[in-house]
Amino acid sequence: MPKPFPSLSGYGLGWSTRQRITVLATGLAVLLALAVVVALLAGRTTASDSQAAAPSSGPSSSTSASAGPTVSAGAGLVAKPPQLADPVAFAKAAATMLWSYDTRTTSRDQQLASRKAWLTAETKYADWSSIAAQVPDPVLWSRMADQDQYATTTVTEAHYPAAFKQALADDPSAITEAYIYAVTVTGKQQIVWKKGGAGAEDRSITLAVQCRPNANCSLVSIAPSVVP
Repeated sequence: MPKPFPSLSGYGLGWSTRQRITVLATGLAVLLALAVVVALLAGRTTASDSQAAAPSSGPSSSTSASAGPTVSAGAGLVAKPPQLADPVAFAKAAATMLWSYDTRTTSRDQQLASRKAWLTAETKYADWSSIAAQVPDPVLWSRMADQDQYATTTVTEAHYPAAFKQALADDPSAITEAYIYAVTVTGKQQIVWKKGGAGAEDRSITLAVQCRPNANCSLVSIAPSVVP
């Protein structure tokens, strides 16, 4: 029988990249079921809710970090990745980026290209497909653009999941190979479209963030699907 959350193997230690990501997702799914389920559905829900909305269509590795002040982002081109060494602060910025868009000023290709700039350059850890999946497909993006639809985001809280903190406490040195941290972020997304249409929705997502010493953080993955 496998352990519920085996050390930090799921964060890039000792196995292939796919196996690492699977173990990370499985551990979070067991101990943080609600957070991970919301994370898995966040992008797909964004797309389906958007379609429905349109009328015609570096902290201490052994302790949790404080969420800090509320972070907000307006509509417009995708923000460039910030130069941050704190995994929690970077995860908040990344969630803001993932939940914000503006079809009035940005094409789908531009949205994808800008988001890819946030991805870690270490290809054996990078999971681009999980991030790209957050962007609506071309047909839906076009329908959203017809309605001048855009979304803004307010991030209110971020923290290390309990499973990650426990794994880190069990084996503090394990983080030093890949320096990948799990961070759960919560906030609210506001969607606006033509003729005064608007809506809002609470959001939560669990991100894998890489923050090597003396380097800026980068995005690794969104918690992937877990087969029961």
